[in-house]
Amino acid sequence: MPALLPQDEVVRICQELIRIDTSNFGDNAGPGERAAAEYTAGLLEEVGLSTEIFESSPGRASVVTRMAGEDPSADALVVHGHLDVVPAQKEDWQVDPFSGEEKDGLIWGRGAVDMKDMDAMILSVARDMARTGTKPKRDIVFAFFADEEAGGKYGARWAVDNRPELFDGATEAISEVGGFSANIGGQRAYLLQTAEKGIAWLRLAVSGRAGHGSQINTDNAVTTLASAVGRIGAHQWPIELTDTSRRFLDGVTELTGVEFDPDNPDILLKELGTVARFVGATLQNTSNPTVLKAGYKENVIPGLAEARIDARTLPGQDELVLAKIQELAGEDVDISYIHQDSALEVPFAGNLVDAMVDSLRHEDPDAVVLPYTLSGGTDNKSLARLGITGYGFAPLQLPDDLDFTGMFHGVDERVPVDSLKFGTRVLHRLLTTY
Repeated sequence: MPALLPQDEVVRICQELIRIDTSNFGDNAGPGERAAAEYTAGLLEEVGLSTEIFESSPGRASVVTRMAGEDPSADALVVHGHLDVVPAQKEDWQVDPFSGEEKDGLIWGRGAVDMKDMDAMILSVARDMARTGTKPKRDIVFAFFADEEAGGKYGARWAVDNRPELFDGATEAISEVGGFSANIGGQRAYLLQTAEKGIAWLRLAVSGRAGHGSQINTDNAVTTLASAVGRIGAHQWPIELTDTSRRFLDGVTELTGVEFDPDNPDILLKELGTVARFVGATLQNTSNPTVLKAGYKENVIPGLAEARIDARTLPGQDELVLAKIQELAGEDVDISYIHQDSALEVPFAGNLVDAMVDSLRHEDPDAVVLPYTLSGGTDNKSLARLGITGYGFAPLQLPDDLDFTGMFHGVDERVPVDSLKFGTRVLHRLLTTY
């Protein structure tokens, strides 16, 4: 009987993870990650790895295991994923979002892209290494966190603050969101994430004079707030290129022959197809109003109105962005943080980057690899508090007609079976050679 290869079980593991509902509603009210954590720990313990499940709150469980390397003096590598997913409404989907159904050569379900696909790849590779007695060159810490979709308070952030010893000796990490392919100017390129924007989830609050809806009110909290939100939402942030963005755009120009024009970025962005949505938002700061709260009855002017803003910041610009939003809002608006994480930017160079590129090119010899900035955030932000340099590398070779980036938090999330197997082979080579 032929030996079981990691790509032989990655699909099953991905499907079984999707079937465990780990919806994260952001208020600690969902089902939690405990069932997925127990399933994950079981897969690892089945092949002889010792795991630890820990909870930051009832049901909010994470899993960590350490695989010893050949050289205990070498810096350790953290390979991590998250077990939670954003909620999904079944009636909007073609299939049950928690079915893990295989259809048309793809695995469908919430988490197929973000990020139970990568969890499955990590697990299948770790299981193969343990089964075959393959020791990595350095210690590898495999971690599967809760609560990434709400900022990591109950997951990676909690682990870093309360269990930092789990990551002793680690200096680098890989996780989402990078390593996937995109068609750029008719050529396949892989986007390796070397930067991610900062997160500033803000609460805007305005106090006014409550009163009857039929009366003249010159101190209406709703009016003041609405004006502030309108100014913030309409503000056009200037194009500002980081080192990562410049290198990415230079690479796109080399592939397409199209120069980047900061006065008309769409000329080059249209060469990126669906990836333009991901990349376009990383060329500037952004501030999007997302929630409005005020009042309880049509004929009552409320004394308080609130709004939420999702601001995403370029490296080094957290304070600048907050100051600008306060200026736009006006002095009558009180602004406070709901959640804040700084932007990250790390070099597109070094032994780990070389190893990731080499692993991709072993499977795809013509691979072009470009660094890029993620407009969202990952658990690498939490690990950075321990001085760990994090990259986004969940390798997938994707069909050109699949709107992969559009499925993050979207409807009908799905990942090709062949892409999962490709990524597993790439990840296996990386973790057994670096």
